[in-house]
Parts: sequence; structure tokens; C-alpha cells
Amino acid sequence: MGTPLVVLACGALFVTSAVDSEGTDLRPGRYTDLASVVEADAADYQQLEDRRQRLEDEVEDLSAGIRDAGVNRARGAVDQLRDPAGFEAREGAGVSITLSDSPEEVVDRLLDADSEINLNRLVVHQQDIQAVVNALWKGGASAVTIAGQRVISTTGIKCEGNAVQLQGVPYPQPFVVEAVGDPEALTAAVEQDPLVTGYRADAANPDIAIGWDLQGEEHVEAPAFTGVHEMRYAEPLLPR
Repeated sequence: MGTPLVVLACGALFVTSAVDSEGTDLRPGRYTDLASVVEADAADYQQLEDRRQRLEDEVEDLSAGIRDAGVNRARGAVDQLRDPAGFEAREGAGVSITLSDSPEEVVDRLLDADSEINLNRLVVHQQDIQAVVNALWKGGASAVTIAGQRVISTTGIKCEGNAVQLQGVPYPQPFVVEAVGDPEALTAAVEQDPLVTGYRADAANPDIAIGWDLQGEEHVEAPAFTGVHEMRYAEPLLPR
């Protein structure tokens, strides 16, 4: 009599585990660190993005077959705005900037010494990346990328742990920011920016040593933005 009861209990546990896991591994041993999780999530997103792009291409092909003067005028206006909006690839001379958290040995040394230095200064924050990007725009950049992803007017930069999210997709550090434009003008704009100055001072301080590297580049590639570009905005609950 006990054997059927044990079998039924095991079956119930199996069903419960399957429902709770929602098709995923409840004990994902391969995810030994946050970087692995970030890379896996980014890969899953890329598969969905590829499918979305294929569907969008089909819509474009079908739309191109429409014979209407009004539609043609609208498409012409859209085509003129594609490049300034970031939907056309750019390449040329520019700069690359790499930001990363302070080395582990620096963090361990500060913890052992019970230092008064704020540990937040050892971590790259979203405002640090935003400051660098804004400085590059001020320096005349014609295109900017973060982790190889094109930055446009609707791009959101958000930190999640030691990763940065762009358009909701996580990317692990080091964070590489590249810009197309005059290398000298871009470098000068970054070095003179007051918000970036504090970060660069921490990078030069051996007690903090947060990662910073700026290099002039003969050739920088900024791919066209291919993500979702629908505008989202708040709506009032009640009419005025």
C-alpha cells in the first residue's frame, strides 16, 4: 500500500517542479556568475530581436508595393530623417572609451584597511556612462555606440548590478563607448567635461583606480539602430 502512495507523491512533486520552473532549470549550475546570466539573457533577446527584424522586413517589402502618392511622400520624408535619427550606419575616425569597476585587489585592500573612501566610487554607474556619452555629443560626434549598440534619442541607459541595460538588454562590463567624429574635438570635449572630470580623477587615484581608457581611433563603425523605436508616453487618467 505504501508504494503507490510514494509514487503518487513523487509524481505530484514532479508536476509542481515543472509548473514552478516554467520550462527553465530550477538549479542552473552553469550560471556560476552574473556575467553568465547577463550573456544568456542577451542571447535570448537577440533571438527575439532577429525574429522581430525579419517580420519588420516583411512589412517593409509589403509596404513598398503600395502605389499611392500620399504614402510615397510620407516614405520620402521618413527616408530623409533616417540618418539623423540613427537608422543608417556611420563609420570613420573617432574615439573609444572603456569604463570598468575598480580591480578586486583594490576593493579588498580598502575593505581590509577600513578606509573612509565611499565604495560607490569603485563602481561604474549609469550616470558615469551618460556623462561620457553627453560629452561626446557636445564634441560633435555624429554617432555613438555602447557595447556596439547604436545610441539614439530614445536610448535608455540603466545599470542592473554590474551590468548596463540598453533598450532593456543587459551588457556586462567593461563598458566600451565609441564615437564617430573628429578625435581631437571629441577628446577635448571629454577631458573638459566637469561631470567626467571627477571620474577621471578617481581613475588616476591609485586608492580607487576605477577603469578608464581613452583612445583615438582611425576607424570606428557605428551600426544602424535596429531595435524597437516606438514612442511610449504617459496618458492622463482623467480628461482636464
